Amino acid sequence: MSFAADLTVRLEGELVVLEPIEAVHGDELFAAARAPEIFQWLAHIGRDREYFDQWLEQALTAAAEGSAGPFAIRRRADATLVGSSRYMAVRPADRALEIGWSWFNPSAWRTGINLETKLLMLGHAFDDLRCVRVEFKTDARNERSRNALAALPAQFEGVFRNHMIVPDVGQRDSAYYSVIDSEWPEVRANLERRLGR
Repeated sequence: MSFAADLTVRLEGELVVLEPIEAVHGDELFAAARAPEIFQWLAHIGRDREYFDQWLEQALTAAAEGSAGPFAIRRRADATLVGSSRYMAVRPADRALEIGWSWFNPSAWRTGINLETKLLMLGHAFDDLRCVRVEFKTDARNERSRNALAALPAQFEGVFRNHMIVPDVGQRDSAYYSVIDSEWPEVRANLERRLGR
């Protein structure tokens, strides 16, 4: 398999379908992104359509260039788009990438959708793309995200101070986590157990 070409294949689970992001997803994703509570720690892409369209265009461009693999996340129960996530910081020579820019409409919170999204994306990264490392980063103040990453379990690697300036948020310290290939079987088993499989 070609690392870049296969970043965004359709990934199907019991709760969600991850679809390679396309321009036709725009209206439905914008509707999902309108809730301001989603973006306490991220740039609020749903604040207006112009800003959202810039985010979508950047995602489409990165996908076309092979520098990212963005997904639209569709809830199976009602076929509604409820969020997005992507492969980013792609380093084929190192067999490594990051899973990030993950956000979900509040209607998907605490439903298992985030867990299954991570299971599908980690599975594709390790099993199909043959990654040896998958990274995650979050605002160091984002306890909800940090607790979710620790529960995968992903290994906490430290905090990069003054790491980023995030629109709508400001200066940010980033907490870094990772899962490596030798840990993937344990992480997969934990996610499957938590999803009741």
